[in-house]
Amino acid sequence: MCRNITELRGLEPAATPDEVEAAARQYVRKVSGIVKLSDANREVFEAAVAEIAHVTRHLLAELPPRKQPPSTVPPLRRPEVKARIAARAAGASTAGS
Repeated sequence: MCRNITELRGLEPAATPDEVEAAARQYVRKVSGIVKLSDANREVFEAAVAEIAHVTRHLLAELPPRKQPPSTVPPLRRPEVKARIAARAAGASTAGS
């Protein structure tokens, strides 16, 4: 449905609560069409995010282990992955000079 939601099942290390919430938030944004929160929709939006995150944590805990990790291991938003990508990019830009 939404290509921006990272697969969370089978990650090593396991998905963090922040990653579960980010995926829930992206899902609720996509389904609701809400891009910017207002006072009129904030409460129901945040309640939906909390409920989806709760269900997602339960789902991930109950599923059997994956036979093969997802192709996005680890998710690109993890700080250590961002740092590695930035270091690689910095090395490539200095190598070309």
